Amino acid sequence: MPPKPFSPGFRLSVTDVIVLVAGAAGTVLAAQVQWWMGLIVGVAVGHFFLFCNVFRVARPLELAWSALFVVLAGATITFGQPGWPAALSLTLIGTVLVIVAQVRKPSYHGIAWERFNSKLRDWWEAHAKGSHEPDQEDN
Repeated sequence: MPPKPFSPGFRLSVTDVIVLVAGAAGTVLAAQVQWWMGLIVGVAVGHFFLFCNVFRVARPLELAWSALFVVLAGATITFGQPGWPAALSLTLIGTVLVIVAQVRKPSYHGIAWERFNSKLRDWWEAHAKGSHEPDQEDN
């Protein structure tokens, strides 16, 4: 298989739009059952878009953020602690840390890549050997 073409920056596909529309509908429907259910769906879908399309975050960082969110939301639902304000605050701190970590990588290829990673093209040529995305290696 030929290597993927060099195409950094923001991306949006038909599938992404479908997921966003379904996620928005799911957020509204879930919120009608319990407000926090809608919050969970909305935060998850919003971060999917932010991490996959805007900053194009590597899978290990996405999974670390997801684990943090699941633990905080699960503990809040199950035990009432740390509570939604703390859970959301800690989740947003996690979001910022993930984005900062991603932007600092030599493989960063999300939005504003030219500003944060002016040597990306050189990195890409040295590392993009297959049909996979470069954010899955050298992380």
